[in-house]
Amino acid sequence: MTDKTVRMAARALGRHGLVHAYGHCSARLDADSFLVCPSKPMGLTDVGEECLTVPVEGALPDGVLGEVRLHQQIYRNRPEAQGVVRFMSPHMMALAALGKVPKPRHGFGSYFSSGVGLWNDPQLIRDDERAVGVYAAMGDSNAVMMRGNGAVTTGASLEEAVVMAWYLEDTCRVELEALRCGLAETGPVLSDEECAVRATRAGLIIERMWDFLTHGDPEA
Repeated sequence: MTDKTVRMAARALGRHGLVHAYGHCSARLDADSFLVCPSKPMGLTDVGEECLTVPVEGALPDGVLGEVRLHQQIYRNRPEAQGVVRFMSPHMMALAALGKVPKPRHGFGSYFSSGVGLWNDPQLIRDDERAVGVYAAMGDSNAVMMRGNGAVTTGASLEEAVVMAWYLEDTCRVELEALRCGLAETGPVLSDEECAVRATRAGLIIERMWDFLTHGDPEA
């Protein structure tokens, strides 16, 4: 994993409205450390700008945002996790503010068949106790939403974690539409079997969305 990929991820999240002034993303370096994007609005990440190395265990280095504790919890407890995204996209934020999580109703939703975790506390996650709580609320899912405070996704790569952030935003969009038209309780939901078939990584699914999200990036 290189700084360039982290920078590209940060700019992609900003370019597509998944973050604004707030948010961060990271990629695992090894069992003991990871790279996190610069502590600034992600869309303003400069070409060649240095990313920050953070230990999986221990205090956050100077200049690292407090909520990066969430990344530490995921990397500490999930050896398979290679990327983490903390984001605040509009439809997801609206649904999270209602204290609700989406159901798998369409293709992108199938990637969250185990459910999306919900941390029912609107306060910022700037201490280890809350970070532990958010991770526990995540359960077996690859995503957790925080009431009024955004979401976190993880993946087998940073690229996948970014794609899951986009998928979760679209899944929340569909859920809000179901609520808006009064069909949230009666509308169809994908079964576990349907999700297992649809949530494929074959056919360059992740790579194609990553290419779309990073198209035009100065470091692509």
